Amino acid sequence: MLNSAAQNATAAAPLRRPRSLLRDTLQRLTKDVFVVICAVYLAALLVIAIAPGVFAPVGYAVTDFPEKFQPPGTVATQGTLAGHTYWMGSDKLGRDILSRLIYGTRVSMAVALMGASISFVIGITYGLVAGYSSKHVDNFMMRIVDIIYAYPTLILIILLQVYLTTLAQKPPDEMGAFGQLVVTIDNASGGLFFVFVAIGVVSWLNMARLVRGQTLHYRQQEFVQAARVVGAKDQRIMGRHLLPNIIGPCIVAETLAIPTYIYTEAFLSFIGLGIQPPLPSWGSMIADGYGAMRTAPWVLFFPAIALSLTMLAFNFLGDALRDALDPKTRK
Repeated sequence: MLNSAAQNATAAAPLRRPRSLLRDTLQRLTKDVFVVICAVYLAALLVIAIAPGVFAPVGYAVTDFPEKFQPPGTVATQGTLAGHTYWMGSDKLGRDILSRLIYGTRVSMAVALMGASISFVIGITYGLVAGYSSKHVDNFMMRIVDIIYAYPTLILIILLQVYLTTLAQKPPDEMGAFGQLVVTIDNASGGLFFVFVAIGVVSWLNMARLVRGQTLHYRQQEFVQAARVVGAKDQRIMGRHLLPNIIGPCIVAETLAIPTYIYTEAFLSFIGLGIQPPLPSWGSMIADGYGAMRTAPWVLFFPAIALSLTMLAFNFLGDALRDALDPKTRK
């Protein structure tokens, strides 16, 4: 009787659907209202970056010299932008700050996505190969990382950017076919390609170290040993067994590193080694507003606020993602 009653109770109880890692992570992230606000803000920036011309009132290069340094809310009365409202004011050339801020979003989000993609792909590949290979190969590959890592990152990026900028100024016959191709791509992107190259050269070092350490830990686990026993190839073990176990910490680390890429691009543009004018960047806009900080503070204020909010949003989202993927905090 007792066994039949227990069986009936078990049969009547609904089966609980197992939750996947992605579903569980999303459920934990959506519980925090502040994280949702940061995610919505970053999603809005991504939409604006895809189609800035839809949201910008005027073009980023449209100038109106008689209306320079107009405060926010001023309506232009003369020039090419007569009747236009400067909701965020105008700069030293009479350009609309709101429009340039919107077009600058494309640069910052492109650097964030491309920098993270380059670091993620190169770092994971390099770290997996180094951690799974023999001791001699591992030592050789990591000494290369140590040599590159020994140089100050920002100085190395500046030197590389200066070299690439100097290459673009050479005559076409001295560049070679490859140099002409690189310069053509960079000119078509407004100087953005050289920024990608400069950031991508050094951005993968921390990721490679993290992946290598995780690989050294998991390669000694029983499931990897079992895969070797049944005859699985090294590529399959790295792709099907090691990578799924180390991908979580890598995503968190890369999310937390995105503000560094945005800051690096803004700093390069601030010192004149980043995006080439007239294409706007938040860093170049801050450089333009720095000289007029006392007379027209709005020229500096709005791009600085946009840069700060974007970096903070990525930082908060990375912290929340780390907590959501941490198995120690799960019930």
